[in-house]
Amino acid sequence: MSDLTSRPLRWGIVSAGLISNDFVVALGTLNPQEHTVAAVAARKLEDAEKFAKEHGIPKAYDSYQKLFDDPEVDVIYIGAIHPTHLPLGKAALDAGKPVLCEKPLCVNVRETKELLEYAKAKNLFFMEALWVRFFPAYQKLRELLSNKAIGDVTNVFVSFGVPLGDVDRCKLLNLGGGTTLDIGVYCTQLSILVYGQEYPEKILSTGVLNESGADMSGSTTLKFPSGGLATFITSYKCTMPNEAFIIGTKGTIKMHYPFWSTTKLELIPSGEVFEYPLPVGAKPINFWNTTGLAYQCDEVRKCLIQGKTESDVMPHSETLRLSQILEEVRKQIGVKYPQDDQ
Repeated sequence: MSDLTSRPLRWGIVSAGLISNDFVVALGTLNPQEHTVAAVAARKLEDAEKFAKEHGIPKAYDSYQKLFDDPEVDVIYIGAIHPTHLPLGKAALDAGKPVLCEKPLCVNVRETKELLEYAKAKNLFFMEALWVRFFPAYQKLRELLSNKAIGDVTNVFVSFGVPLGDVDRCKLLNLGGGTTLDIGVYCTQLSILVYGQEYPEKILSTGVLNESGADMSGSTTLKFPSGGLATFITSYKCTMPNEAFIIGTKGTIKMHYPFWSTTKLELIPSGEVFEYPLPVGAKPINFWNTTGLAYQCDEVRKCLIQGKTESDVMPHSETLRLSQILEEVRKQIGVKYPQDDQ
């Protein structure tokens, strides 16, 4: 897509839900000469049309396939729930479209491998939308760790608790519910970012299941070959501090609330603070700091212009590693999805 240097990247949006709303609001903070939304699709035409009217999108479809087949759509954003990511991702790739797919990529490792291998076989760009990896605060975190600002890391402590236990996509097993995949993914990705390319040599997890069999809360410790530990707790029952502490031999980095999409890092004990204000959207958003979804969109455009099929910041290998850890965590907790038996 070398012609993108002279025109906007035209996005097609799969699903007219809450996260898709925030994604389109975030896109609106970017240069319209570089990014535009060409079309949206939902299962019901009225939902797509309402979404399109609200956001000024020229086309609305009642079929995802129609969106994939639209020649005026360059790239697909999949904002549907994760049990649908495998078939939707493959269908988009079959139509020759690059894909940015919401996290977690799939419900288990088998599906994750299948989708990544499918994208590779098609030789098309594909990326898990782990949006926070592209935040300025995360770039600063990498720099601080690389420069040994806190010495050698010994511990990571993270909490992520939000009272979402009554939301269907969070509580129902057949919708991929449970804290491990939905919010534990943020804790896990931070842990493996901090410890680099290491894979945990030991994973210890326990948790509490709801009547559906999804985890309402969990506690996990990862032990890395370097001797470092990462401990995180997740909950749909209560609000937690939602901060992260990366502790080293010479100090600590505090990632302020909400750690997963933080705009503020603090060095302890020096008290040095690094702040990165987010883009301001023209419309309301549903989740924390989601105008920051825009950062990953610039990465997608850059990769497409360069002819890349994956991002160096969020490569397929990192998506697979994340999926492998999450699967072991939820299995130890006792979460089993219908897809696990297929």
